[in-house]
Amino acid sequence: MNRLDSLRPPLAATAALPLSFAAIALLLTACGTERTDAGHSDTSTAVPSSSAQVDDPGKDGVRVTSLTFASTAPAPTKSSPVSADGLGSDSGISAAYEVTNKSDETLTYSIVFTFMSRDGGAMANQTATVRDVGPGKTVRGTVRAGGLPPATPRVTQAKVLEVTKVPAGEAPAEPGTCPGSGIRVSTDQGDAAMGLRVVGLHLENCGTQPYTVEGYPLLELLDKDRKPVHGVKILDGSGEITTGAGPDEQPRPVTLGPGESATAGLVWRNTTESGTPVNVPYVRVRAKAGAAPVTVTPNLDLGTTGKLGVKPWDKAEP
Repeated sequence: MNRLDSLRPPLAATAALPLSFAAIALLLTACGTERTDAGHSDTSTAVPSSSAQVDDPGKDGVRVTSLTFASTAPAPTKSSPVSADGLGSDSGISAAYEVTNKSDETLTYSIVFTFMSRDGGAMANQTATVRDVGPGKTVRGTVRAGGLPPATPRVTQAKVLEVTKVPAGEAPAEPGTCPGSGIRVSTDQGDAAMGLRVVGLHLENCGTQPYTVEGYPLLELLDKDRKPVHGVKILDGSGEITTGAGPDEQPRPVTLGPGESATAGLVWRNTTESGTPVNVPYVRVRAKAGAAPVTVTPNLDLGTTGKLGVKPWDKAEP
């Protein structure tokens, strides 16, 4: 899943696009039941629509099958007003898609869709999460383009921009749920400046008992096929890489009560010199020895440096 391309930088996701759009997460089960976020559950502003078939070859088992256009844009409502930057809550444009799992394990997919004008310019990128797709199963869903400025060129196309997929049992927990382990592990959008990259790991105790970690998160670097990446040295601390990420603190026990969180940091440079650049789409994270693994997708563009610095767990401020 990681990615510093022009449409969706791996560290900033869609926030770095020239146009800023709220990501719409569409969560599905393997049987095809869909749930949209609350901001798009109101059907009181529904308007007549038309649809067009899409000739999309797709990517990694995901393809767009049709586009739907509202005959007029929905009017703003009290629950979904026009934002300060002039974006409406919903343009009335959506794309139907299908996900086919051709592997022999149950997978959770994260998919970036791009809505484009006739000349191929990206008008909006949106993300859908499709959970627990069983082997050989096909799940169908819909993703909306979201709000578009009045001067935006007409959207005429949609396609799959990026697909990442992880074993369902290792996927980050769905927002608002707590896994059996009692902890949630996730990454943030990160920060990039002058070739220095920093991505935060977040550990939240969503259970009912205290949870203690000490030292560094345990990492496995995985390639696009989720196979181990060799030749990268994982360092304790970031001092060998930069002093710009703050001093290296000594690891110490961190006990999290229910609802409390800790953070750790991944630090690297994407310098490219002689040799083959290394990209790491997936990182399997264990909060500590014996913890259940969670596979995240920070898309580490390590260049040819061969180094990744890891900061120890530190309790997050309330």
